[in-house]
Amino acid sequence: MIKQNCRIAALQMVSGPRVAENLVTAGRLVDQAVEQGAQLVVLPEYFPIIGAADADRVRAREEFGHGPVQDWLAETARRYQLWLFAGSIPLAASTPDKMRNSSLVFNPGGECVQRYDKIHLFGFRKGDESYDEASFIEPGDQPVAVDTPYGRIALSICYDLRFPELYRALAPVDLILVPAAFTETTGRAHWEILLRARAIENQCYLLAVGQGGRHENDRMTHGNSMIIDPWGEILDRKLKGPGVVIADLDHQRIAEIRESLPALVHRKL
Repeated sequence: MIKQNCRIAALQMVSGPRVAENLVTAGRLVDQAVEQGAQLVVLPEYFPIIGAADADRVRAREEFGHGPVQDWLAETARRYQLWLFAGSIPLAASTPDKMRNSSLVFNPGGECVQRYDKIHLFGFRKGDESYDEASFIEPGDQPVAVDTPYGRIALSICYDLRFPELYRALAPVDLILVPAAFTETTGRAHWEILLRARAIENQCYLLAVGQGGRHENDRMTHGNSMIIDPWGEILDRKLKGPGVVIADLDHQRIAEIRESLPALVHRKL
């Protein structure tokens, strides 16, 4: 199959505790992206809900294949005839007090064609700021990519970004997706440099889409959603607030960079 060039879009959000309101916001952003020619659209981590506590997300979990958020995703992909990537939504786990943090892929027919469960769970403690995803998330254990008419796409979520071996396990790919809700503290220090490194070392496009701003629970997320080309150049970005980041994925660009600097071929380990 000949891989097609396409316009890809990241939809930055500042999600709150009410799922219905977040879906309205997401729908408005999808509409804006489609108006700009987007054919592949990616939502951030936890786009349907960021509540006052982690338990709010657990309570909002859906069984895989059923639920209002998944129904909305299927209908939206079908209505706009696009590839729609749900950065992450809460899905049922094997125990009632935990959830899976899952990225779902919907094709233009509204079918869910792939699922990735976040493997690496964030833990951080500095002063009064602390996070422990393992306390309420059941991790996945399988790297996942999806083949589309626009190329092979590696799926990941947020903290996965710090583990380059995840992307190496899926290489070569044409596009890496990193939906996230990076904290302002760690994002300010490491977000951009890690994103550009992952694009450069895998010689592919990278779309990173974040939650970006002050949430109702007073949490500040870093945002700074961006699209990066295989040479590490930032093609578009948005620092804070809801909005659309958009750029073209060009397979000729990938081919030229891999031919001039065949680093993927030179791998030894």
